[in-house]
Amino acid sequence: MDIQLKKGLLEICVLSALKKEESYGYKIINDLRNVVPLSESTLYTILKRLESEKCLTTFTKEESGRLRKYYRITQAGKDKLQEFIDGQEEFITIMQYITRREE
Repeated sequence: MDIQLKKGLLEICVLSALKKEESYGYKIINDLRNVVPLSESTLYTILKRLESEKCLTTFTKEESGRLRKYYRITQAGKDKLQEFIDGQEEFITIMQYITRREE
């Protein structure tokens, strides 16, 4: 798969996981495990990029005696996710064209 396309899809997967609930890195990886393989280094690169784009905010929370960094989707992140969803009709049309069978 094209690296730029995959990068964009991974961002959307992360935003979608965070739309359901705020979460932390290890849990995000586990939540997406059945959808897409995602390494820690890839995830944290995506999280930093989304945070710099104001799509996420972060906060720390103590859990079992340790501080854990949590991520929360912002309105900008929800808007980005919705733009992707709204664009799917065009994407489906393109994919149908690409994968059409010769008659």
